[in-house]
Amino acid sequence: MSYNRSNIGSGSRNVGRNRFEFGRTCVVRPRGTHQATIVWLHGIGEMGSSWTRFLESLPLPNIKWICPTAPTRPVALFGGLPCTSWFNVEDMSDNATDDVEGLDASATHIANMLSNERDDIKLGVAGFSMGSAMALYCATCRVLGQYGNGNRYPINLSLAVALSGWLPCSRILRSRVQASQEAARRAASLPILLCHGQVDDVIEYKHGEKSAETLHSAGFQNLVFHTYNRLGHYTIPEEVNDVCCWLVATMRLDGY
Repeated sequence: MSYNRSNIGSGSRNVGRNRFEFGRTCVVRPRGTHQATIVWLHGIGEMGSSWTRFLESLPLPNIKWICPTAPTRPVALFGGLPCTSWFNVEDMSDNATDDVEGLDASATHIANMLSNERDDIKLGVAGFSMGSAMALYCATCRVLGQYGNGNRYPINLSLAVALSGWLPCSRILRSRVQASQEAARRAASLPILLCHGQVDDVIEYKHGEKSAETLHSAGFQNLVFHTYNRLGHYTIPEEVNDVCCWLVATMRLDGY
């Protein structure tokens, strides 16, 4: 495959309302000149505050991090047990039904937060586990120019980062991108970083690998896929360093 893969040991933008009840949002302010804003999306059962200390520790002084909390809802994967979740998940099989309503509701909430940023600020989405899936869904909405329900997607995303996750609505992505010249153009240029551990026992490595393959086949040419031999369902310093370096290079940030 030709995608880049490394195997390693403001304005006012118009957005819609939302009927889902989202939790508390935490913000990690930039320590330097504000050049970029990235929404960081937590995993299932977590909160926005779960990642603030991690984000504060990153050597990225010019990024503002917005850390929302997903709604608490029953999750079919857990037998209907309520927990914080960006959308409902039945199972991780290829035949599972995608919760487009839930995905669109969370994508709208994320767009609402980014709509408050100045026009000169670069915008991104990133996440871990289910948050990674949500970030990739936002990226596909940006490329297609619309949510899954057909409503216009209003945010000009500069990039997406997905750690230990998967790609929702993957079965129809290629046909939808190829049906529009504008979508194909956006797909070819949007930078996306995927990272996945080969011994992940929660979101198996095959899901990350298939997500990268699906994105590439759909025309996402500016895609980097890092894999890590001994990484499970967590982060390690090597992966964090790769993410930081990629963000600085992709967003042309100062001070790293």
